[in-house]
Amino acid sequence: MDARGRCGYDRFVMVEAESPPAAEPITAEPMPPLATAGPPAAEAGGVLTVDLAALAANWRMLGSRATPSECGAVVKADGYGCGIGPVCAALARAGCRTFFVADLAEARAARAVLPDQAIYVLNGLLPGTGPAFAEIGARPVIGSLVELAEWDAFCAASGWRGGAALHVDTGMNRLGLSPEEAVALAPRVRTGNHGITLLMSHLVAAQTPEHPLNATQIAMFRELRAHYRGIPSSLANSSGIFLPAGAHGDLVRPGAALYGINPTPGRPNPMHPVVRLQARIVHVRTVPRGATVGYDATWTARRPSRIAVAAIGYADGFPRALSASDERPGAEAIVAGRRCPLAGRISMDLLAIDVTRLPEDVCRRGDLVTLIGEGIDLDTVGASAGTIGYEVLARLGRRFHRSYRGEG
Repeated sequence: MDARGRCGYDRFVMVEAESPPAAEPITAEPMPPLATAGPPAAEAGGVLTVDLAALAANWRMLGSRATPSECGAVVKADGYGCGIGPVCAALARAGCRTFFVADLAEARAARAVLPDQAIYVLNGLLPGTGPAFAEIGARPVIGSLVELAEWDAFCAASGWRGGAALHVDTGMNRLGLSPEEAVALAPRVRTGNHGITLLMSHLVAAQTPEHPLNATQIAMFRELRAHYRGIPSSLANSSGIFLPAGAHGDLVRPGAALYGINPTPGRPNPMHPVVRLQARIVHVRTVPRGATVGYDATWTARRPSRIAVAAIGYADGFPRALSASDERPGAEAIVAGRRCPLAGRISMDLLAIDVTRLPEDVCRRGDLVTLIGEGIDLDTVGASAGTIGYEVLARLGRRFHRSYRGEG
């Protein structure tokens, strides 16, 4: 049974994973901005462009791969840094009916544009917050017997019947009831009035298809589902959608892949890129051979050099770990269509780019350069910073001018 009541218990047949399908075509011509957020573009140090048509195309492709399971969407962390309101609205227009957020504040923001869709709060029920869930019409993801007892007491006292998910830990060792607790609880849930609308767990190593934990968790969750017949189930995250169909359950809940992150590391990325980050040049200067650039003098000009200074830094979520030094290269920027290396440390509000190889008239104060996009993808930026594209995307700051394109 899916999150809206359709039965589907016969779908757990292990099959060989297929190669990622090609991303579905989207409109090739650039579309005018639908909306903006943040400071005006002319006043902002950076511009973050979010392609809502690409976002919706990613959701449809993932849903097609998971058919006949329902495809939900994880929109936590402000829609992975893209803006929870526009992201939710675009996905709802594309047909998404079930959304996942981290906390009540995000649930409120999502509900503002989602009048009828189911909204699950992954971090669960904080003490005394039952009335807030009822006010918003959101559903807590219950992860302990203590939470369940408080939720039951609130529902009994208030008459609220808005539903909740039950989270079972099958290997993450983070949130969730133990499998033993879940099995013992099952008869009470089936015969009582707990209002459980979803049974869920979370894959530990879905990005590594050959990891033995995948088969262990899929088998464990299949056994748990047998105790909760009649209640929809959800196990697969973005990468889990690319595992055998036994991982899908009745509802898949992609997150990072929606926003262009590769759900199949080591293989071609089947997702459309969704974001482009550009930074504004505020100064272009010449430094002599032997001069240093930036804090701690870690980068030295090996020849007379032209340096473009852009108004973006780690306060905007662009990682300091992408800094360049004499010992190691840092990130790159696309300037006038060419890749140029960073020079020196990324500071709180600024970074420097070595544009010596460019003609003098193509890099000027006020120009925009690209830090993410035009061939520099989120996964590459994350790897260069010693982290993952998820972290880079989710940390992109609100000082940017945000431009939304496409309708989803």
